[in-house]
Amino acid sequence: MSQPTPARTRVCPDCDGFPAVKVTLGGRDRAGHLRTVTAHCTACHGTGTRLMSTSNRAEVSA
Repeated sequence: MSQPTPARTRVCPDCDGFPAVKVTLGGRDRAGHLRTVTAHCTACHGTGTRLMSTSNRAEVSA
């Protein structure tokens, strides 16, 4: 019995599917917690996936 082929995910090539990361600022606040900021991938805007452009589609199909 054949199995359905799952859809291929289009992982963002810039962040490799890890669109948001916490970056430590190198210090602790008065309560002892690490100071961090969240950085989002600028290419996929934090989604982790990105559509291929039309120029890339032509190269992939060839």
